[in-house]
Amino acid sequence: MCRHDVFRMRLVLVILPVCACRFLLAASPYPASAVITNVSFEGSTHVRLASGSDNWAITWSDDDAQYAAWGDGWGFESTLAGGAKISLGVSRIDGAWDYYTGTDLWGLPVSGTAGGKSYGIVSIDGVLYMWVGPGSGGTSYTEARLYKSTDHASNWTTSDWAFVQADGIVMPTICNFGKDYAGARDAYVYHYFIHQVESGLAVHKPGKIYLARAPKTELMSGRPSYEWVSAFDAGHNPSWSTNLAEKVPVFEDPDGVGWCMSVSYNAGIGRYLLCTEHNTSFEGRLGIFDAPEPWGPWTTVGYYTDWEGFGSTFFWNFANKWVSTDGLDFTIVFTGTGANDSWNTLRGRFSTRAADIAPAAPDGLQVR
Repeated sequence: MCRHDVFRMRLVLVILPVCACRFLLAASPYPASAVITNVSFEGSTHVRLASGSDNWAITWSDDDAQYAAWGDGWGFESTLAGGAKISLGVSRIDGAWDYYTGTDLWGLPVSGTAGGKSYGIVSIDGVLYMWVGPGSGGTSYTEARLYKSTDHASNWTTSDWAFVQADGIVMPTICNFGKDYAGARDAYVYHYFIHQVESGLAVHKPGKIYLARAPKTELMSGRPSYEWVSAFDAGHNPSWSTNLAEKVPVFEDPDGVGWCMSVSYNAGIGRYLLCTEHNTSFEGRLGIFDAPEPWGPWTTVGYYTDWEGFGSTFFWNFANKWVSTDGLDFTIVFTGTGANDSWNTLRGRFSTRAADIAPAAPDGLQVR
């Protein structure tokens, strides 16, 4: 048997009823979405792999593979660094949402001074970029440094500059657009940063998220290449400034935002989707928000106290490759603590004003 075969799965489609999914919208900081009217998840499609490895920020590259960054574990195969525990690793995910493999490519061992965590990775014109914070826990707040790979994650170089904790911004993520950044709204790359309040891995209250952009050809050039949303006009159109001190939030929640987040563009629906925690970390308190532009204005798709009953989840991504052409069917990649300290996928479906269709959901799973 090929070593990758243990990570393959095949699912069979059947029609199941829509499940109720939107909770506590009254507590959400934004009104209900007028575009995405419902979101449902099918529990029977849940797949859990790579036990002990968490985070799993994900992007879709030019070679049709997805690449995911993970931390504090052994990945899918436990073969990196002679089987040592990895602080920061990157794996390739090949295949369709119902039949895929995971291959570990690169990693920094936990031992020694090396290591880090990433919650933002993107592929642009065949080149991978990811934001990395050093170490684990609150140590990752120390800085956010950009890594670059021109050989599909086998080797990485690092920027000679960083955004640092003194800037008051931590744990950036990168907005993903389709395959290899195809379909992006312009020639910029959009980066979201969390306003730091807590010193450790906890929900930051009050919650604020800032937005920076840089030309995709200048991502590694340095801090002056990045400009920040600094104001909004009456039509919610942003002004931009290269002065970081002039930044203003593009997203706020009095109940807080998590210490990590994800943002991606759903081309079929034409909406940007932001996922982050609120209130308390590691309890599945997921907020899903949508907007017509990277800077908003945001509305609420779902606001949960214990998302799908999984409990200790804290980080969620929509995998762009596994979103249907019409944007309605999707796979969400998530992670957490305890049993959720692993790679997890779950199939779901959006309902919109334009499409009131009962979800088609798999009910059988075979791991080969």
